[in-house]
Amino acid sequence: MWVRSAAIRPVPPFAVLSREALEAVEEWLGDDEPTTEARLTEIFEALESKQPVLAARLGDAFVRCRDEVAEALGYFLGLTMYRAFEASFAGRLDAVTVEGLAGVEEALALDEELRGGDPAEAVDSDDVIAMEQPHVIAYIHEHLDTALEVHAASADVDAVHAIYRTLLVVLLALSYTVRAPDGAAHLGDEMLA
Repeated sequence: MWVRSAAIRPVPPFAVLSREALEAVEEWLGDDEPTTEARLTEIFEALESKQPVLAARLGDAFVRCRDEVAEALGYFLGLTMYRAFEASFAGRLDAVTVEGLAGVEEALALDEELRGGDPAEAVDSDDVIAMEQPHVIAYIHEHLDTALEVHAASADVDAVHAIYRTLLVVLLALSYTVRAPDGAAHLGDEMLA
């Protein structure tokens, strides 16, 4: 699909996360609640250690969130996504910087503004991100849809949307920190700027 305008930088092909990577994390988390909670805590501790900027961004989103459904979704999906990136791109995932995260936030806000100001624009910003990271966006949508269906009476849709937007930022920030594998053709910096 061709997008007329986008403020969101492309994700390099070598940084696209597979559906299998996400499912492998979910399988590792298991169905046993105490085991799952312990493993999510383990992932969060790794996130705080290796990606302190992202951990702070997620933590800030959770503090502002006043909805248990949205917070639980953000926690599970954010940590699952991070673990999948760590496993898939072992040794090639750099830490997200404050500047890098701010750049992603600004690009997403600008893209949303561009799309909101053009009545002929039929593509939303998350659709653009879905073109770049299709498996992750599909995975997030499936979990959001299920949670909203199960908790339709109690979930705060605005809080869920705020967490969803945070997940988009985390996804893009992680995508941009993946280094090309040794010997792989790398897009020039001018292509990614």
